[in-house]
Amino acid sequence: MSEFEEIRIHLNELRKRVLRIIIILGIITVFLLTFHAEPVQIGDVMIYYPTPEPLDNMAAQITNHMRDTLVPENVQLIQTAPGQAFFAQVYIAALVGILASMPIIVREMVGFIKPALKESEINVGRGISIPAVGLFAAGCIFSYFFVVPYILEFLYRYGESAGLVTFLNVMDFVTFVLQFLLAFGLSFQLPLVMYAVTASGATDTKFWRRNARYAIIVIVIFGAIITPDGSGVTMWFIAGPMIALYAAGMVIIERKARLNT
Repeated sequence: MSEFEEIRIHLNELRKRVLRIIIILGIITVFLLTFHAEPVQIGDVMIYYPTPEPLDNMAAQITNHMRDTLVPENVQLIQTAPGQAFFAQVYIAALVGILASMPIIVREMVGFIKPALKESEINVGRGISIPAVGLFAAGCIFSYFFVVPYILEFLYRYGESAGLVTFLNVMDFVTFVLQFLLAFGLSFQLPLVMYAVTASGATDTKFWRRNARYAIIVIVIFGAIITPDGSGVTMWFIAGPMIALYAAGMVIIERKARLNT
């Protein structure tokens, strides 16, 4: 088989796997934009069931919840052009779709690179799907409840102290929040990446401790890049948890190595 033919086969395989991911993601996104979560009380338990409602859909419900829980007091959430509220809901539905389809995304990614992996690396890949989903969800939850509210409050406190009435565009708001949710969802994969790299034999168990100082520098730079202001304060909302995750991954790897010896 020629090199060109091998490349064509790999690209065709990649196309099929990406198409499967897009289809699943699209189905979930359309569902969230089409159906409304209707609550019903059964005893002491509140259960939600979907009903067709394109205007007051689940993405709109999530947007309203984000407004109620994240927007600082005295800040007005507005739209300044037709369609902004709709596209904000599309972004939210897509993020929920990414989270819900994460097991499929991880499975397809591992399946695509599987032919190039060694047996030990394949075994590692099989075991990271569930932890990857859990860590991504944990990162999003941590960001939503413990990071985004404090950053928004910190940034908009200046306007309040100056006696200004602050208006927040819904697209800017949603983009800002999703930026942090995705950043934390991905950054929470750090211990898993460290474990996978070590388990595959690419590094030894002491590699992470030897290079901890360089890792901290890279993490701080990363936090400074993705945070929206230049105060040097909000970047620690990103860098701090990532440094803790790095330390946790380092300890777990070293402990597992001691148990296997």
